[in-house]
Amino acid sequence: MPRATSHYVCQACGARTRQFFGRCAGCGGWNTLVEQQEAVADSRRRRPAAPAEAGGARRSEPIQAVGERPLQRLASGYAELDRVLGGGLVPGSLVLLGGDPGIGKSTLLLQSARSMAARVPVLYVSAEESAQQVKLRWRRLAERDGAEAEDPGDGEGGPGLRLLAETDLELVLQELESLRPAVAVIDSIQALHDAELGSAPGSVSQVRDCAAALARIAKRQDTALLLVGHVTKEGMLAGPKVLEHLVDAVLTFEGDRFASHRLLRAVKNRFGATHELGVFEMRDRGLAEVSNPSELFLGGDGPSPGSGVIVACEGTRPLVVELQALVSPTSYASPRRTATGIAANRLHQILAVLEKHLGLPLSRFDCYLAVAGGLEVEEPAADLGVAAAVVASHRDLTLPAGTVLVGELGLGGQLRPVGQLELRLQEAARLGFVRAVVPKGSGLGPIAAGLGLELREAASVAEALVAALGTDPAGGGD
Repeated sequence: MPRATSHYVCQACGARTRQFFGRCAGCGGWNTLVEQQEAVADSRRRRPAAPAEAGGARRSEPIQAVGERPLQRLASGYAELDRVLGGGLVPGSLVLLGGDPGIGKSTLLLQSARSMAARVPVLYVSAEESAQQVKLRWRRLAERDGAEAEDPGDGEGGPGLRLLAETDLELVLQELESLRPAVAVIDSIQALHDAELGSAPGSVSQVRDCAAALARIAKRQDTALLLVGHVTKEGMLAGPKVLEHLVDAVLTFEGDRFASHRLLRAVKNRFGATHELGVFEMRDRGLAEVSNPSELFLGGDGPSPGSGVIVACEGTRPLVVELQALVSPTSYASPRRTATGIAANRLHQILAVLEKHLGLPLSRFDCYLAVAGGLEVEEPAADLGVAAAVVASHRDLTLPAGTVLVGELGLGGQLRPVGQLELRLQEAARLGFVRAVVPKGSGLGPIAAGLGLELREAASVAEALVAALGTDPAGGGD
């Protein structure tokens, strides 16, 4: 007969121990061990497998003999989501979508499910909301598109969208086995529970076992699974780390809840790149795609003192972004440095290079830097734009209208080349910019001329600032 045993499982990392400790030995977290009762069957000696010579089953095969099949992706109905996924949903894949509460995860997946339901059968499993709540949001999205609030599968419009409001894993698996949908949405994986486990929903063992069971059935019947995941107060995906290893793609939905735009990124993707970016805008009737995000991150009032424009690349997407800097005399012994959208250490490094090689007394000034629109710019190609914005604010100068700056700043004051420069110049020309300051030796002069851009190349930050501002940045006193 099976006997009940007690274990203590860490809710942060999944480590197991038979004795309670105040601190987890695996991750060092305090008060994260929770007791769980488990039924363990009596151990039995495993019967040895029959040797191959005696006719035993041989399951492996040469890798050359493995059959191949074309990878046919399913369009999600939204180009921005397909871009991040690498071209669409892959049959049999698992996609985990995480984000802060209220950011729009359920809205995005319900909109996508509604669009795909016109072509393939889709199952939406709501483990957090009732069927009536989901129906209200679905009707609001239908009104946004100007469509009738009827399921397209009820008539001749397509297979339709099926809704299941259930938290029991066994019932969800039975529904997946019965319907065999092409796409299934689980909202959310932390709300499902397996009745055979004694732990509460959302615990490490529940999330791990529920995700593993869903992965098995998805791989077996080629169902694309979209899982909604909760996040912790630190912004990490809740549950065991094995959940992120189990799925094929991990997407994060980011954005300020007080701003209208949302950013979709891929942290992991077995079927595509992880550096793509999708941009959405939250409106009163759901999420809308932003096909031209550069206009979202540009200021609309023209150039002003202390502002510069860069072209950042998120994967294969160039984004024209405005940087704003404010340099003012400090009132304290130690000046303040605040950066929003740019790494603070990167700002400190640029300020040190400007003070060393241009002689600007920035150590006596407070410096504030912000990226317009709330975008996070991580690549070093923004260094020249940051330097130009800081110098322009310090000297109370305005960069000429229609000028973009692209370049990485070295510690010796030199400008280093950046990747995808031609793609950046094309985006700048498309938005009406007429002048670009880039590192020397790009060899893109003829291409820039064909785009209608005046290309100004510089070997150092001093030359670049003279080309951008039209004056010596080190002159004019303090």
